[in-house]
Amino acid sequence: MAEPAVPGPSRHLGALGLARDPIGDPLVYPGRPPPESGLLTGDRFLALREEPGAPPGGRRLPGGETLDDALIAAGGPRVADRHPVLAVGSNGSPAQVHRKLTGRAPILVPMTYADVTGLVPGVSAHVSRPGYVPAAPVLEPGATARLIVLWLDDDQLAVVDATEPNYRRLRAPDAVLVSLDGVPVGCGLYAGRHGCLTDRRGRPFPLTTQATLLAALLADLPALGRLAGTDDSAELAARVRRDPALREDIRLLWRRENRVLEQAGLTPDGA
Repeated sequence: MAEPAVPGPSRHLGALGLARDPIGDPLVYPGRPPPESGLLTGDRFLALREEPGAPPGGRRLPGGETLDDALIAAGGPRVADRHPVLAVGSNGSPAQVHRKLTGRAPILVPMTYADVTGLVPGVSAHVSRPGYVPAAPVLEPGATARLIVLWLDDDQLAVVDATEPNYRRLRAPDAVLVSLDGVPVGCGLYAGRHGCLTDRRGRPFPLTTQATLLAALLADLPALGRLAGTDDSAELAARVRRDPALREDIRLLWRRENRVLEQAGLTPDGA
């Protein structure tokens, strides 16, 4: 699939240090976020100017054109005709989004930072096929976070949905406020089907780099290391990547040890 052409100065993901994706290298999970809001176009990233009060589509790229004008010129829909989806984990990494869309949908995705209240990135109570323990949103009244909003067209949304079999996409609960420059935005998000992981005191694990997270999980629950046959984070990631039975055994272990928090506010009716 040909990449859309967007005029104006930009930098390749590699030059920005954004080229390593967690699917290819699980220990880099959740992947490196962009340094600022911008437009992912092919393997390039164009920064958006900070313009308080401007709607997302009216913000300008380095060449002076508005984001909406650039999207339309490249054959895509404008921002208002896209689906805003809050990225809690690796979907906030340009490299991961590039990996997911390559060959499946146009790589033309606005990625804008937003202020989020009432929700923070936690950890899902399962191990993904690529070999990392992924993120899951955690409801936390009063807590704040700075997260990426992806603006996906219909084709991109279908592709990203298909890459999230362990999650349900639903509208962010009313208790979660997402705002761009003080303007509320109604967003979708991917809620975990497996609940979120908690420590021995029942507190949700916060999302960290994967190596740090695996070390914390091994220290918190020694049975995890015994089950996996290793106390080394890198070796654990390698073993779960190649062994689906071990991934399932770990998921069941967390259940048996009561390390899973279910969140009614992130479960759609009838699910």
